[in-house]
Amino acid sequence: MKISISLIRRPGRRRLLAVWAGLAAAAVLAACGGTSQQSSSGPTTITVYNGQHQQTTMALVSAFEKSTGIKVRERDGGEDQLVEQIQQEGSSSPADVIYAENSPALMVLEGKAMLAPLSSQTLSAVPSRYSSPTGDWLGVSARVAVMVYNTSKIQPSQLPVSVLDLADPKWKGRIAFAPTETDFRPVITSVVAAHGEAAALTWLKALRSNASAHIEPDNETVTADVNSGQAQIGLVDSYYWYRLAKEQGASSMHSKVAYFAAGDPGYVLDVSGAGVLKSSRRQAAAEQFVAFLASAQAQQIIVSSDSYEYPLRPGQAPAPVLTPFDQLQPNSLTIAQLGDGSSAVKLEQQAQII
Repeated sequence: MKISISLIRRPGRRRLLAVWAGLAAAAVLAACGGTSQQSSSGPTTITVYNGQHQQTTMALVSAFEKSTGIKVRERDGGEDQLVEQIQQEGSSSPADVIYAENSPALMVLEGKAMLAPLSSQTLSAVPSRYSSPTGDWLGVSARVAVMVYNTSKIQPSQLPVSVLDLADPKWKGRIAFAPTETDFRPVITSVVAAHGEAAALTWLKALRSNASAHIEPDNETVTADVNSGQAQIGLVDSYYWYRLAKEQGASSMHSKVAYFAAGDPGYVLDVSGAGVLKSSRRQAAAEQFVAFLASAQAQQIIVSSDSYEYPLRPGQAPAPVLTPFDQLQPNSLTIAQLGDGSSAVKLEQQAQII
């Protein structure tokens, strides 16, 4: 039967669309990864809530359509908004798949038993440490938390060794970060794991004080502020700098990426992934889409896109401009230890930065 997967495209990375298209009812795939067959009742619609970058998802969707004959539309929004929407919708959610930027968003749904277990065949595409601890979602790509620094204002020898060093008063008025970004919360969780909640709260309050003039709404703004010299150093995930460098050109860049010391709480590996909603009535077709995201074809699309993320499929090399994956030295926190991010949000509220 012929399947069409429905997603609704978002106009921007953080804005959730208000208008939602009606869903058609029909048949489902007989098995995950099976071929399409025409249904007498018309095409089935599978809905994917997409919290990943729109441009990359569009390229993945296009390749999926061509390789499977399945038509795709998408619904985009911030992953935290989409996860909240799924919880509000409950068993009536039109979502069949959730594709998120960070593992905590997926762990929220896993913790509420809202995701369906994936098959061992789907999960085997990437090393198990990058996917759900219980097999409820699949890791697709990764990136690392880094510093970006203005090369005319800071010398490499002056850079902090640890993310905790940014609490030093000498950085007051010189740093920028975006506390509402879901990318920042794994760093908080990492600091808690290394030093406890009390120390993490003290660090956050000092960070808020030091960055008072540059507490930004998103990591794009943080990266641009550092590159322009409005701030001297910023906390972001690595791909924001690489995307700005591609957009502006090497001659316009006045900043670079730097890593914290090996294993430092600020040196976090963030995983993007996808899962199938337990409430979906089209789980086989939904899992076919999830499995495609970790296929060799899809992983190469991620590599060649402007996402600048690391593919998680073994043997797939990242974009040449990135530090080789096996040379990264992030801390050893597991997906389970990073959890659902709720403790990080609580600390941000106590520190009055959100």
